[in-house]
Amino acid sequence: MDLKKSMLELVRQAATDLSPDVEKAIVEAYKKEDPSTAAKNVMNTILENIRMSRERSTPICQDTGSVIFYIDFPYGSSEKEYREAALWAVDEATKVQYLRPNAVDPLTAKNSGNNIGVNSPYFHFHQWDKDEVRVRVMLKGGGSENVGAQYKLPHPPLKAGRDLKGVRKVIIDAVTKAQGQGCSPGILGVAIGGTRDISYALSKEVFFRKIGERSPVKELAELEVQLVDDLNKLNIGPMGFGGKSTIIDVFIASQARHPACYIVSISYTCWAFRRKTMTIKKGEVSYD
Repeated sequence: MDLKKSMLELVRQAATDLSPDVEKAIVEAYKKEDPSTAAKNVMNTILENIRMSRERSTPICQDTGSVIFYIDFPYGSSEKEYREAALWAVDEATKVQYLRPNAVDPLTAKNSGNNIGVNSPYFHFHQWDKDEVRVRVMLKGGGSENVGAQYKLPHPPLKAGRDLKGVRKVIIDAVTKAQGQGCSPGILGVAIGGTRDISYALSKEVFFRKIGERSPVKELAELEVQLVDDLNKLNIGPMGFGGKSTIIDVFIASQARHPACYIVSISYTCWAFRRKTMTIKKGEVSYD
């Protein structure tokens, strides 16, 4: 097993082959849109895009996003080994155009040319007791990142208090303000609690749930379902042209908070929901 080449294949699949659960949800959204509408036409184009990118092994979107790795590995393994393999894979993926060069220095505006820079790609490492390695990668688009939002409750402008009713209000507000700018239909990752940075981190990690996979917390699961219905009634629709498909799914998680803080972070990802998982066990590699 060649770790570097396995990492490269993981990135290639993430960039060019939309996961089956996401594609299925987009097909269902397409079916719900009325015939001969802009929304129907947009969804049809999206589905054609998904098919062509898979067949040609070319990026689903011209913005191949910021690269984020989540790497879980057994005790005794080397974090350095996985980091070096991932960096090689990102550099190589940029050379062969699975990735567009997206790492830009904020002071000089200079592009590194290979997606490698300070915190690019970004890594989350975690040691665990399992005898296998799990590498998850997310390609987070810049346009959808721009319409993410964070609120501190209570939020007086919306009369949003420190409860799930208040959480619901700020989520609806964030999507309403985004309109179609996040390349809807999108998926929301929501984190309740934590500090501002930890809250945003959790709001992204929940994106690794499968579409339709509900929170194990009953109250949060109910809110997820309610919000999908609420948000799809906004008539923002695909790419903001109006329609029934504004949001594909909502994933919510909660974590401990300081008594003085009640932070709600909302991460938005576009329909090109690019995340893949690689598992290495006893030298065998599988992708999901």
